[in-house]
Amino acid sequence: MSAASRAHQRSNRTPQPDRRTPQSPNRTRGRAVLLTSGAAVAALLLSACGSGGTKGGGGGTGFVTGTDGIATVAKADRIPAPELSGETIDGKQLDVADYKGKIVVLNVWGSWCGPCRLEAKNFVKVDADVKDQGVQFVGINTRDTNTGPAVAFEKSYGVTYPSLYDPTGRLMLRFKKGTLNPQTIPSTLVLDRDGKVAARSLSALSEEKLRKMLKPILAEK
Repeated sequence: MSAASRAHQRSNRTPQPDRRTPQSPNRTRGRAVLLTSGAAVAALLLSACGSGGTKGGGGGTGFVTGTDGIATVAKADRIPAPELSGETIDGKQLDVADYKGKIVVLNVWGSWCGPCRLEAKNFVKVDADVKDQGVQFVGINTRDTNTGPAVAFEKSYGVTYPSLYDPTGRLMLRFKKGTLNPQTIPSTLVLDRDGKVAARSLSALSEEKLRKMLKPILAEK
């Protein structure tokens, strides 16, 4: 067969379709989202491994969070706690403002909360050790639909300090934005002798960490 005949046969062949499955736009976008999300998670992990404190809390609250998870506010940057008063879980009236001049440890808890049960004994022990140093512990009980389980909780763990009953979280929402998260239970705030927010933890506290939160505020004059 001549070269001209072979060229004529090749030109008459039907082109074969490309059998590779094209990627849909949705799949392409999905891969882009996954890559972006992965980068964001990696950045978050890197930032969490930093050795220094990080500012946070929003709303100009002034918190600087250390590597131990305890956030503190410089004395000059502290803001007053809101009005916190109402009925306690045992039916008495309480106004936190009456404790001005003392250091106040505010612990947000619920009888339904596992981590609250883990930290309860630590609060009871530290409370007994520091009450003679001008420290007052106050609980804020939240999301218990009635006071029965909360009273049973305190009896079970030997809690003797009072707890305001705040089933809907209204007292928590009085704090400046960025101070507390109503979804984060347990949480603990320390108010200085002037009634200003000085320290915070948004997780259950060991006895060691609770003492660490209090130590610098106890040392203030």
